[in-house]
Amino acid sequence: MLFNFIYKNVSSPATTYRKLHLRYQLFQFTTTTSNQHSFTIKYLINSCGFSSESAILASKGLDLSKSPKTADSVLAILYNQGFTKSQVSKVISSHPRILLCDPETTLLPNFKILSKLGFSNADLAAIVATRPRSVMRGKFQDTALQSVNYLRNVLGSDDKVINAIMRFPQALTYDLRVYGAENIQLLLEIGVPELRIKSMLTQQPRTFFTSADRFRTVVTNVKKIGFDPTKSRFLWAIHAFRAMSKSTWDKKVELYEKWGWSKDEILMAFERNPGCMMASTDKITRILEFLMNTMGWKRSYLIQSPYVICYSLEKRIVPRCMVFKRLKEKGLIDENDDSCYTQTRWLMCSETSFLKWVVKRHEEEASELLEVYQKHLNEAN
Repeated sequence: MLFNFIYKNVSSPATTYRKLHLRYQLFQFTTTTSNQHSFTIKYLINSCGFSSESAILASKGLDLSKSPKTADSVLAILYNQGFTKSQVSKVISSHPRILLCDPETTLLPNFKILSKLGFSNADLAAIVATRPRSVMRGKFQDTALQSVNYLRNVLGSDDKVINAIMRFPQALTYDLRVYGAENIQLLLEIGVPELRIKSMLTQQPRTFFTSADRFRTVVTNVKKIGFDPTKSRFLWAIHAFRAMSKSTWDKKVELYEKWGWSKDEILMAFERNPGCMMASTDKITRILEFLMNTMGWKRSYLIQSPYVICYSLEKRIVPRCMVFKRLKEKGLIDENDDSCYTQTRWLMCSETSFLKWVVKRHEEEASELLEVYQKHLNEAN
């Protein structure tokens, strides 16, 4: 035992040499790795416009020191295709390894296929910036052609096809015959008008692209609530259910209930405008807080006009309601008028119509009212 102890703890010259050599190799490796990492970070900052923090995050697992010319070529192609600096940064931030790809075998062929499909350079840049990882996949050319051909058959217009893909670039990476055709057929069978399906496919194509089982479950739930398949709200309700999980839905129901809404009232509002359940919990809370507590809206008006929850609180609701409040303080709002009804009408107007109406009806106070309105818009911006 004593012999084994001495043997294990007394290093021979050879052992000592091996340990020192190993430490030297480790030092060299660490130094080299550090230099490579430093080069990548500097490249991302100087050539791609990244901040130091963004460059550090994007540099993980990325070594540009061995192929800076490849990275230069990738950037050159992106800029030649009409990408803006912000779009280039967005693409690389989302998919840093694009800087390592072979431009001749990946980037250029995929860009060419998008151009042949009818996309302008600006459209192409917007699509790639949205989903660079999906668009740069190896099988992209095959799936893109299949997807566009399918959409052309359904929508019948290249303009509509381009609009649909601009809204959901990932459609180019789906086999829409598998993920879309069966779901659209189901809608036709239950009485959804073809024109409404085409309109929704153009506006919100993502609604349709899921497994047939998942889609059928969503459709069944929407029918149970009482939506009429012949109305446009039926498809928007499907879109809403597709956009959130059951737990998210339940959280929003609980939120409305805290403000005194019953489940029937929540469903009534949802049926009037499914968008009231698609807003974030934070946005719903802030809008209810402002309209019900600050402006004194009755719950019944929000249930009747749930679309107001889809508006921007800072850029639309607050500025217009503050104009209304100023007029009321000056006694220029008829006390017999229904305040909530008036404010609802004001919120529905386009900005041009709203400003014309305010200036024309209250010419003497117009400059003051416009100042109030502009002040809150500036705060929002």
